[in-house]
Amino acid sequence: MIALSLAEIAAIVGGQPHDIPDPAVRVTGSVVYDSRAVETGSLFAAFAGERVDGHDYARRAVEAGAVAVLATRPVGVPAIVVDDVVRALGALARTVVERLGATAVALTGSAGKTSTKDLIAQLLQRSAPTVWPEGNLNNEIGLPVTALRAVEDTRYLVLEMGARYIGDIRYLTGLVPPRIGLVLNVGTAHIGEFGGREQIAQAKGELVESLPSAAEGGVAVLNADDPLVRAMVTRTKARTVLFGESDEADVRAENVRLTGTGQPAFRLRTPSGCSDVTLRLYGEHHVSNALAAAAVAHELGMSVDEIAVALSEAGTLSRWRMEVTERSDGVTIVNDAYNANPESMRAALRALVAMGGASRATGGRTWAVLGPMAELGDESLAEHDAVGRLAVRLNVSKLVAVGGREASWLQLGAYNEGSWGEESVHVSDAQAAVDLLRSELRPGDVVLVKASRSVGLERVAEALIENATEGEVSGR
Repeated sequence: MIALSLAEIAAIVGGQPHDIPDPAVRVTGSVVYDSRAVETGSLFAAFAGERVDGHDYARRAVEAGAVAVLATRPVGVPAIVVDDVVRALGALARTVVERLGATAVALTGSAGKTSTKDLIAQLLQRSAPTVWPEGNLNNEIGLPVTALRAVEDTRYLVLEMGARYIGDIRYLTGLVPPRIGLVLNVGTAHIGEFGGREQIAQAKGELVESLPSAAEGGVAVLNADDPLVRAMVTRTKARTVLFGESDEADVRAENVRLTGTGQPAFRLRTPSGCSDVTLRLYGEHHVSNALAAAAVAHELGMSVDEIAVALSEAGTLSRWRMEVTERSDGVTIVNDAYNANPESMRAALRALVAMGGASRATGGRTWAVLGPMAELGDESLAEHDAVGRLAVRLNVSKLVAVGGREASWLQLGAYNEGSWGEESVHVSDAQAAVDLLRSELRPGDVVLVKASRSVGLERVAEALIENATEGEVSGR
C-alpha cells in the first residue's frame, strides 16, 4: 500500500486511535487479515468471523511487525477503532485508488473469472505495473485488500467481482470504480441463492451499469456468444466491445482446434489485425477466457501480435484450476478441485476427454473423480444427474463420484445413461477415492479431480501426486 500515517488512515475510515503513541507512524507494508501473513509495516484488519475472531490475534500481529490493528474495539495494542471493519477497509481502498489514478479493470461471470483474471494480469503486466488478486479474492474483503496492494507506480488494477445476492457487485464497484468492465457469462453458479439465470444476469449486469460513459472512457466488454450477457448492451452508458466466436464479435476466434494434448489453438482476430495463438492451458473453454483477456488488452493499447505471444506463454497463476501434474509412472493428474458448477464441470469433462485422446491409443483411460456442486438449490438433483450422464456420453472411461447424496445423483445419472459394470462407482469420501485409484491407476491414465470448494477434493489429487517419485507440473 502507498505509505499513509495512522492519523491519515483514522481520518479516512472515520476511526478513533487507541494506544497509538505516535499517530505519524506510517503503514508501509500490506493490509492483511491473517496474522500469519503480517510483515513489517503491515496494517492488520481484525474480522470477527463465525469460528475465529481476528481481535484475539491482534497482539500476535503487532509482535510480528504490524504497526496497528483495524478493529471494532480496543485490543491492548495500537489500533484504529471503527464501527465496521469491512466498511472501513472499503473506504480506505477507495481513497488509495483515487489518489493513485490507476486504471481499474473489473470482471465478473458465473464461470472462468479467476482463470480470465490471471490471463488479463499476465497480458497487462507486460506493458505496465499491474496488481491483481491472488486466488479468487472477489468479495467485500478480498477486493479492497487487493486494491490496497497498489503502489505509486501501479498503472493497472485487475479486480475479480463475485456475487451471491443482488447488489453485491454494485457495492464492490462503489469501492473501486472500474473504467473497463468485463462480463464473461451467465450460468447457474449460486442459482440456489438467486432463484434463476435471469436474476443472475441482473446481478452480473450491475458491473456494466457502474461504468463511466463512453465519452468519459468507459468500456463494457461483453460475451457475444451468451445472449444474457450480450443483452447488457442496453444497460450501460459505456462503449461496448464484443468478444467470442460469433461473426459479430469485435475480438473473436477463428479455426478453433485442440492439440493432441488438449490445448486450444486458434486464429485471434481483432479490429487491428490477426495472429495465431496456442494456449498452454487445457480445454476448449479457455478460448472464451482468452478472447475476453485479449479484448481488454487490445482496449488498453497492446498490439494483436503482443497479445498473441502473451496468451501463448501464459499459464495458471491460481492453484487447483486445471493444474496438470505428469507423474513419472505415466499417470497424469488434473487438479481442478478449487470449485465447481454445472458449466465448469461440463468444460472440465470435455477437457479431460481431449487430454486423454492420445493416451487411449496405448490403453490409457480417463478418470473423472467428481464431488458435489454446492448452492444449486432446487436444481441440484437435475444438474448432478446431467453431469453424470454427460460423463457417459463423452465416453469417459471411469467415473468416481465422491461424497453423499449429491455424489449418488452423479453416479445414478451415469448408470441411467448406460454406465455398466465398474465404469461408474460411488465412494463415501476422499480417502476411499484415493484407495480405489491407488489400486487401479496404470500408465497412460488421465485423472480429473473436481468438486465445489467446500468438499476439499484437492486432497485426492495431492495424495495421488505424492505417489510419484518425480513429476512435472505443467500449464503454470
